[in-house]
Amino acid sequence: MTATPPTRRRRRTVWMVAVLAALAAVVGGVLWAAPSRYLPWDTTDFPAVDLAALSPAQARVVTLLEAEHRSQRPGTFYSEGVEEPWCADFVSWIMREAQRPLSNPNSGHWRIPGVYTLQEYYESQGRFEPVGGGYRPMVGDVVLYDNSSWVGQHTNFVVAVDGDTATTVGGNEFGRIRVHTVDWGSDSAVVGFGRLDP
Repeated sequence: MTATPPTRRRRRTVWMVAVLAALAAVVGGVLWAAPSRYLPWDTTDFPAVDLAALSPAQARVVTLLEAEHRSQRPGTFYSEGVEEPWCADFVSWIMREAQRPLSNPNSGHWRIPGVYTLQEYYESQGRFEPVGGGYRPMVGDVVLYDNSSWVGQHTNFVVAVDGDTATTVGGNEFGRIRVHTVDWGSDSAVVGFGRLDP
């Protein structure tokens, strides 16, 4: 068995270090540039929300979101046992539990499993507010994202608003219920909002 010459070992080490450095630069760039909803962790703790300042419907939504964020149930809990992307199922379940059930425009059922159909529902109810129309989201509103991002269509809830930034809670975000922030004016994937109408 012949030993690897020292020059070849050095070249291999230099090459491996260069590859790892390039990979670290790419990952660092993605983490720095990507909106927080693409990061695989919560970007903030569940915010302290003054429930007394909210309508009863808003307070119910926030209370439910906080409890579900704490419990971290599996997606099939919200999708009636169906294995599927469950962000819209989560929105549907929260709205039903908050005594504001949705109605699937295709079936009439409380669960709307698709983001596009969820947007159709809000449009049919006159409760869809497109980004750029001057609407400022409120606690309990549903954020709707298009499929231009690598994660596809998505939806989650607004639980706090600070300027042009909303703190959101959503299901099926890297397989969990997560809290993060979104700047709806600069995040090109945000299509608009489904109003809670407290």
